[in-house]
Amino acid sequence: MQNIFKMGDSLVISLPEEVVAQLSWQEGDEVSFSVDATGGRLIVKPTHSAITEIDQTFAKQIDEFVEKYGSALEALSK
Repeated sequence: MQNIFKMGDSLVISLPEEVVAQLSWQEGDEVSFSVDATGGRLIVKPTHSAITEIDQTFAKQIDEFVEKYGSALEALSK
C-alpha cells in the first residue's frame, strides 16, 4: 500500500521500485493520467509507445479497445 503525500502544491504517490522495474520506467519518463470513475481507478500510461515500429492508428485503436473493454476482459481472465 502506498500513501499520498503533499510536495509543494501537488499530491504525490510514490511507485515501488519493483513496479517501476516491471514497467521499464525511469525517472523523467512522461506519463498521462485518466480516471475510470465507474471502477474508481486512476490509470497511468506512458506518453510514448514502447514499440516504435507499431502503426500509430493501430496503437490508438488498441488503447481505445482496452479502455472500453478492459474491465470485462479482466473479469473474464479470472
